[in-house]
Amino acid sequence: MASVTFQGIIAARRVVAQFLKPSPLIHYPELSEKLGFHAYIKHENHNPTGSFKVRGGLNFMHHLPQAQREKGVITATRGNHGQSIAYAAAQFGVNATVVVPHGNNPEKNSAMRAFGAELIEHGVDFDEARELCETLQAARGLYYVHPCLEPALFHGVGTYSLEIFESLPNVDSIIVPIGGGSGSCGAITVAKAINPNTNVIGVQAENAPAVYLSWKAGGLIETDSCTTVADGVATRVPFSLPFSIIKDGIHDIVLLSEAELQEGIRLALRWTHNLAEGAGAAPLAAAHKLADTLAGQHVVMVMSGANLDTETLKAVLASA
Repeated sequence: MASVTFQGIIAARRVVAQFLKPSPLIHYPELSEKLGFHAYIKHENHNPTGSFKVRGGLNFMHHLPQAQREKGVITATRGNHGQSIAYAAAQFGVNATVVVPHGNNPEKNSAMRAFGAELIEHGVDFDEARELCETLQAARGLYYVHPCLEPALFHGVGTYSLEIFESLPNVDSIIVPIGGGSGSCGAITVAKAINPNTNVIGVQAENAPAVYLSWKAGGLIETDSCTTVADGVATRVPFSLPFSIIKDGIHDIVLLSEAELQEGIRLALRWTHNLAEGAGAAPLAAAHKLADTLAGQHVVMVMSGANLDTETLKAVLASA
């Protein structure tokens, strides 16, 4: 199995820096006072696609051989990974096909089309969409960019953790949502190399706890469903590459109810004046839940994405 390395993340930064500026790491005094620790937000929601995933797409496309660039790529997504691949493909002149489940976030779908990707709707969730990719890749001669098994994606995503440590070397805890696991794996890999005393805390939805259950059991466990407002963490199936890093490297994984995830979106608006999708707001909601445990620490919450559709936002605000 291909590995994720600190050296790979260092190398990826040279690629990512050609396209992106470092995302802001902002200290929020009022939020710090409310939570009882030094609260920082890593604003990956400020990236061109509104998500941290774009870093991985750019690094992956840079390493894709020219012969395959000419044939094209295919991937499955709930949105942010697909936008990353579509955006990066456009930068490198590659044709991209993206498969999404029926009922996917319509605004994410629109953004992927705008970046030039062919969009196919299939299945009831991410994992059924992923299965179609495995069928189409051979028929069309496309490279299947598996969102959870490509080290180049993880190395690109890991560059945001490098930026965290460069700006805040004494960070005590980094809180990151876990869907496929690339963000948490990047944070674990960088923390291990730079400051092993930094705790990496993952966040999942109670309705989509596959990685949490696997971590507790010590082996991969699938769930029957993953219906949650936080579509960035809505996965039923954990994968070997990220799990091999998470199982021993994660300090803790927090599960959030749907009410807590929605409250996280409202907290992000109230305390940071930023729109965060469910997964992007999950670290803030988890930090609120863990406030006593984190007291006095320097804590970075990764706001991983901003791609919340208008109808969901209306519902979240109305339910306050």
